[in-house]
Amino acid sequence: MRHNHGYRKLGRTSSHRAALLKNLTISIVNFGKIETTLQKAKELKSYVEKLITRARIGDSEAHRFVFAALQDKTATNKLVTEIAPKYADRNGGYTRIIKTRVRKGDAAEMAFIELV
Repeated sequence: MRHNHGYRKLGRTSSHRAALLKNLTISIVNFGKIETTLQKAKELKSYVEKLITRARIGDSEAHRFVFAALQDKTATNKLVTEIAPKYADRNGGYTRIIKTRVRKGDAAEMAFIELV
């Protein structure tokens, strides 16, 4: 049983999973909306929302925290200076998941994840 298990493994090692979430986060920051599998989208939602909550502060410590998670200067700058201030009066719920289709090759459920 997996009672109160904290995260989805996504069939990857911990380092591969961390890299996957980092790359998906960079994509969603740059493009605003991406299509991925439903399970990846659900795991990514938690990851992105924690970063946005931290980036809302907007000081140099927020920049450091976001950069440590993303390792991408342009995405970090965009997240802290453009995206996070839009959510200053919102307490969570920065992303939306919309189920789209079933992928033909492996019948995986696909979904869009986008910034609200």
